[in-house]
Amino acid sequence: MTVIAFLKHYNLDNQYKLNIEPNHTTLAGHGYEHDIVMASAFGMLGSVDSNTGSPDLGWDTDQFPMDIKNTTLVMKAVLDQGGLKPGGLNFDAKVRRESTNLQDMFIAHIGAMDSFARGLRNAVKIIKDGVLPNLVQERYSSYTNDIGAKIEKNKTSFEELEKYAMEQGEPKKISGQQEKYESILNNYI
Repeated sequence: MTVIAFLKHYNLDNQYKLNIEPNHTTLAGHGYEHDIVMASAFGMLGSVDSNTGSPDLGWDTDQFPMDIKNTTLVMKAVLDQGGLKPGGLNFDAKVRRESTNLQDMFIAHIGAMDSFARGLRNAVKIIKDGVLPNLVQERYSSYTNDIGAKIEKNKTSFEELEKYAMEQGEPKKISGQQEKYESILNNYI
């Protein structure tokens, strides 16, 4: 987010895109796909340095991505933005990895490419079926009218929002249905 803010502040966001390494997101305590989704949402995703690692170690082990759920979520973000242009998926490996011999590297590259291929197929099916995207759209439908639409269009002020909040009173507790969404996602994996 800091890099995105810097590039946007200096009007460089049309000249540069970001190379996101999802394992660094994991090291920061976020889900693997978090920074991919955020960079894409701001139109800044250019390529993916698609390493992964063990989140318990606290450092980057440059392992190859083998988790189909992670690759599915990354590929969905890539498809939602229309692809990676001009970048792509980058695999790198350093000697700090556990698997270092030539056969291991060969298997790692193939396994990672297969994981992303499966993730791509899953993402296409998620988008085509429309179940999850429709649930998300429904969840955030309040941002398409009234005060929500004004927020989205940056046509309101803190004073107006405060007045609105005071008039509305305590918000209703509405379930986020997290496990429902996760269960639906699991059906695609």
